[in-house]
Amino acid sequence: MADQNQTNFGRRQLLARGVKAAASIAAAGSIAYWLYDRNGPNGDVETRANLQQLPDLAVPRKNGQTLSIVQGSDRTKTVNKAIDLLGGIERFISPGDVVVIKPNVAFASPAFLGATAHPDVVAAVIRLCYDRGRAKKVIVTDNPINDPASCFAISGIGKAATLAGADVVMPKDNLFSNITLDGGVLIKDYPVFTAPLEDANKLIGIGPVKDHHRSAASMSMKNWYGLLGGRRNIFHQDINTIIAELSMLVKPTFVLLDGTTTMMTNGPTGGSVSDLKKTNTMIASADMVAADAFGCSLLNRKPADLPYLALAEKAGAGTADYESLKPLRAEVT
Repeated sequence: MADQNQTNFGRRQLLARGVKAAASIAAAGSIAYWLYDRNGPNGDVETRANLQQLPDLAVPRKNGQTLSIVQGSDRTKTVNKAIDLLGGIERFISPGDVVVIKPNVAFASPAFLGATAHPDVVAAVIRLCYDRGRAKKVIVTDNPINDPASCFAISGIGKAATLAGADVVMPKDNLFSNITLDGGVLIKDYPVFTAPLEDANKLIGIGPVKDHHRSAASMSMKNWYGLLGGRRNIFHQDINTIIAELSMLVKPTFVLLDGTTTMMTNGPTGGSVSDLKKTNTMIASADMVAADAFGCSLLNRKPADLPYLALAEKAGAGTADYESLKPLRAEVT
């Protein structure tokens, strides 16, 4: 019992230090913060020219090389193997490309708590884009729920991205465009964080596998929620429709779904290691519907438990029948 109390005390101390660090970083990053409206652009301010769609940055799919599932605890190794199984980064990134990486950086939370993408995954992808894909430029961006400077700092993603040679772009009102999704019912004349994508040739999404109290799961498609501006919490009233519309709006080159540690409960924010489970799985896919359909199995859920999967599939974003893609599987040690 004493050992358990000591463990719990250690966890509380660690979380307390994280809170103190957040306060310090937020203060130090006050210049970035005043540029940021925590509610996001409200649609009343002047934004960039209206667009109807985001650019289609997908690459042609190859039979038998659309989905890979790699077991292992070392994120750098599993990322490299998962992408190699799909034909290598060279299949997706060409010399001179401008690559945008959109990790989930939603919360001012340390990466070990699983509420955000992991900096090791982000850094590994940046290095692949530069070293083997010979990208001209890599941009890492997100529009977090909490203060962006704090989210990028406390998650470790900002530092990891910078050290790997990427540019970090945080949201400002003038970087959003009002977009109306063709066929959409929710995304109509709505501010979307488009500026980082204007010169991009490729787009990569990176998200953790985690529970979500409204949508049942937050994975690769829910990650695109971070491109929305405005008071986007209004979409929680119709969460399955907005996720399906995001799958129509965003056409990535590929996605990485990190299930090395899965947040099984209290998502999407978590806050305790007791919410987590070691599942040691990395998923790479040119079909984000398939990635999420497999990913929900790590949460002990079925595709039918996530209504947005069927909606996205009906919209033509991909297939929830991931086994039909003949996923490539491997294990690394």
